[in-house]
Amino acid sequence: MTKIRTRFAPSPTGRMHVGNLRTALYEYLIAKHEGGDFILRIEDTDQERFFEGALEIIYSTMEKAGLAHDEGPDKDGGYGPYVQSERQKSGIYLQYAKQLVEKGEAYYCFCDEKRLESLKQIIGDKEIVIYDKHCLHLPKEEIEEKLKSGIPYVIRQNNPKEGTTTFHDDIYGAITVENEELDDMILMKSDGFPTYNFANVIDDHLMNITHVVRGNEYISSSPKYQRLYDAFGWESPKYIHLPLITDENHKKLSKRSGHSSFEDLLEQGFIPEAVVNYIALLGWSPEDNKEIMSLAELIEKFDYHHINKSPAVFDIVKLRWMNGEYIKAMEPERFYELAMPYITQVIKKNLDLKKILNLVKTRIEVLPDIAGHVDFFEELPDYDIAMYTHKKMKTNTENSLEVLKDLLPILEAHEEYSIDALHERIMQYVADKGIKNGQALWPVRTAVSGKQMTPGGAFEIMEILGKEETIKRIKTGIEKLEKAV
Repeated sequence: MTKIRTRFAPSPTGRMHVGNLRTALYEYLIAKHEGGDFILRIEDTDQERFFEGALEIIYSTMEKAGLAHDEGPDKDGGYGPYVQSERQKSGIYLQYAKQLVEKGEAYYCFCDEKRLESLKQIIGDKEIVIYDKHCLHLPKEEIEEKLKSGIPYVIRQNNPKEGTTTFHDDIYGAITVENEELDDMILMKSDGFPTYNFANVIDDHLMNITHVVRGNEYISSSPKYQRLYDAFGWESPKYIHLPLITDENHKKLSKRSGHSSFEDLLEQGFIPEAVVNYIALLGWSPEDNKEIMSLAELIEKFDYHHINKSPAVFDIVKLRWMNGEYIKAMEPERFYELAMPYITQVIKKNLDLKKILNLVKTRIEVLPDIAGHVDFFEELPDYDIAMYTHKKMKTNTENSLEVLKDLLPILEAHEEYSIDALHERIMQYVADKGIKNGQALWPVRTAVSGKQMTPGGAFEIMEILGKEETIKRIKTGIEKLEKAV
């Protein structure tokens, strides 16, 4: 059995789009599910779009996502170089393009920009050049003369205008197109670099790539790929085209959405493992419909034959939920490490931040949620005394004021501010007073937090705040209530 070899071939043009990360993930899972190799190849043939620092983004993204490559620019497996610009220097692409010229499957094109402009047509809402094969018919002597003279040229694929070409995709099946629909795409550009499409075919063949995964927007180009493989007499790899990823409005996921790249999501407080888990489900699901899966589980369960053809909706609400589940299950020390930058932005006082984080760990979905849950520890907010009224707890401003006045001297005299000690003392007051627990705890929690909802109850909050701050806040509560009563 042939060993499966997949490749992720990003262009260094900026942050990694969610769709590109899904492509990388699926290629990784296909290879690892069968014990194969996953290759990283950098496609930098489009020099105009090269983005300084983008290579570092690619390596960083792959590392954070857990997608370790078996071969790549930093890990030669015998098929290098793994950067197309380095491969181009050896003349390998031009060599293969010339082979096609000799076979009549490609030809030199010397048409200048002015002539190409004259060939533009409006197709749908796009203006594109439909090349007319003008240079295909140039005499051999003229071609040789132009080449000797150094006239700029490109090499174009020579596609027939009659008949059909059939291409097979493992998800969409056989796809047949009329050859008259195929344009003579450029294989080698005038700057000596191969086009993305041509370099892909050459590199995939030379690197023994068995499975190629890409977005279904490339399906229309696939017959031209097939014709290149046929022209060389090579066996084409298995092609797996992935469904489009849309936003909640079923529009293509774009930068305007604010969560189109992996880095965007990490900056918004999402956990890398949760993002990878969620992205795996954008177009695929396991037979048991399990949703929370580690990378190891994904490797075990992934079967690309179950990839869906329908567009996948990127549901940020679903991702937030999944991220929250990952946070809940996270080891405390790792949670502290990730959460500290967020809590220290809002709490500057010398408080036990780990205790505070323990209160919010099960309540947040993304890390920036922390601030809104814990900001009251830093400073008591200016709150509405209407919060003291709670029908279920049977509290109102009058009895809340009475409770706080009763408890103030008790709390001032009390020295130990541990949860257990505070619980024992206040519950003793509740028993002596003959009231329900909520009639005492609701006013106290309101006074010490100034919040309708808090992580943890009155005792946890008081322990973290300590005696001095607790007393100060109880007094503030009394003052607010006295003004209203």
